[in-house]
Amino acid sequence: MEIVYVYTKKREEFGRQCNFADRVAESLVDIPVDDSLKDQFIVRNPCESAIQCAPEMSEHEVNTERFETMSRGINHVEGGWPKDVNAAEVEQTLRYRKKVEKDEVYIQAIQQLGSVMEHTIKQNNAVDIYEEYFDDVIEDGCVEPPSAKTINVFRDPNEIKRTATNISWYPDNAQKLAVAYSVLEFQRSSPGMCMDSYIWDVESPNKPDMALKPISPLVCIEYNPKDPHCLVGGQYNGQLAFWDTRKGSQPIEVSAISASHSDPLYKVIFLTSKTGTECFTTSTDGQVLWWDIRKMAEPTETLILDITKKGKPTLGGISLEYESTMPTKFMVGTEQGTILSCNRKAKSPADRIVANFSGHYGPVYALQRNPFFPKNFLTVGDWTARVWSEDLRDSSIMWTKFHNSYLTDGCWSPVRPAVFFTSRMDGCLDVWDYMFKQNDPTLSLQVCDEALNCLRIQEGGSLMACGSHSGNVTLLELSESLSQQQRNEKASLTQIFERETKREKILESRYREMKLKERAKSQQEEKNPEDDEENPEELVDEADKNFWFTVEQEKAGIEKKEREAEK
Repeated sequence: MEIVYVYTKKREEFGRQCNFADRVAESLVDIPVDDSLKDQFIVRNPCESAIQCAPEMSEHEVNTERFETMSRGINHVEGGWPKDVNAAEVEQTLRYRKKVEKDEVYIQAIQQLGSVMEHTIKQNNAVDIYEEYFDDVIEDGCVEPPSAKTINVFRDPNEIKRTATNISWYPDNAQKLAVAYSVLEFQRSSPGMCMDSYIWDVESPNKPDMALKPISPLVCIEYNPKDPHCLVGGQYNGQLAFWDTRKGSQPIEVSAISASHSDPLYKVIFLTSKTGTECFTTSTDGQVLWWDIRKMAEPTETLILDITKKGKPTLGGISLEYESTMPTKFMVGTEQGTILSCNRKAKSPADRIVANFSGHYGPVYALQRNPFFPKNFLTVGDWTARVWSEDLRDSSIMWTKFHNSYLTDGCWSPVRPAVFFTSRMDGCLDVWDYMFKQNDPTLSLQVCDEALNCLRIQEGGSLMACGSHSGNVTLLELSESLSQQQRNEKASLTQIFERETKREKILESRYREMKLKERAKSQQEEKNPEDDEENPEELVDEADKNFWFTVEQEKAGIEKKEREAEK
């Protein structure tokens, strides 16, 4: 027997609110008793039932699918023509235009609109709505406290997470960034691990914009500043690969393995050249190689990192520095903690290494010249970051305190000469502003709970990307106080650098004097062993007095010049 009940409603009432009303009970169906079912019934005696005082509860879990967004575009073409007029035919469109222009309705409409447009144009010419009234006023600087906020997080889409080892921003704008992924710990690598690196769209963190498929995992990656479609990447096996994003995910060309580095390629930088295709690389195998990406069968030049001048590699390269205003000079940071200043156009290969700076107890992970003061450069290694001057080789002029955790990377701000950034193994990003204070970071931001491995700031100075140990790249937006140059900042920093350089020079010369005295004294003691030793504390106090006396003299000279200028 089928029980059917039909609900009827007018079409116009669909979607209306339901209104319920009381009515008399109505029997819809009556099912008679079936006596044959009594024989199948078994009486349950005794009956047992359990009762609990606590209420019964159930737990449910729901996991929604990840939402993926895609960017799509549409192009509008010319339309609105009658069916008998082909828009692609110039003669037909001209004939139709002439026909419409002779129409009286069209002429009347143009005459009416013409008077309105003429009145509006005269208004615009009378009042400049874009006039800036306070162009001449110089801002005293942003009073906003330094801060940074997270915009997006780009996660490695693979099951086996890898370290984000290097980041490169798209040259033309801040819409894309390329991230190199690899596992630098040899014991952690597995046969099934993905070797892809990715290009991300800043506004789409759910899915990579493009995948780069190298032969070996990428350790470093760099966009070509003259051609934003071209990238080069240094691989774990020492080879250099070249991509053109217009031609797909596979590399266009890869350097021959026999002519490449024998260790992982840690850094690659493009050189300033007419062709825009030259770059140079370094690795812990103790070599610096120059390449032309148009023909990568073999390097164009080679430099052995040998300070003993015996022709064998004694130092392994980790980081590179190249300044376009000094095309023949470059710097190399080594895994032994030494920084090498080199000249590519030296007379002989042995003279290419001009100077070396020693100050770190471990690998120099970051090396960069100040964009506003090329003579001063920043190095990051062990537990400190140091600022050096090319005029002083024995010691740095400024340095940070020793942190509890290891420093992994660092860079200068491209817009503020007194600001630089450092990343740490405990997941902190430190922002140092020498205009604010020099002993402690101006801002310490806990980006993640794992080690930060790399960082890269965008050319505009407002966006910072930080890569972590598990492959998460965090995109941060810096506040205006960190991304806009302050008043007289450049001049003030010049004075700071000059003061610190002069101080180190005085201490250096004094230290040499002390060494000479000690040597002379030791020679004298050998002849006269009964003479008393000179107290070293007195020597330090005397050096300190001489330093402050020189500072006071300089200060008095500056004040005298200012008074004369006022008169």
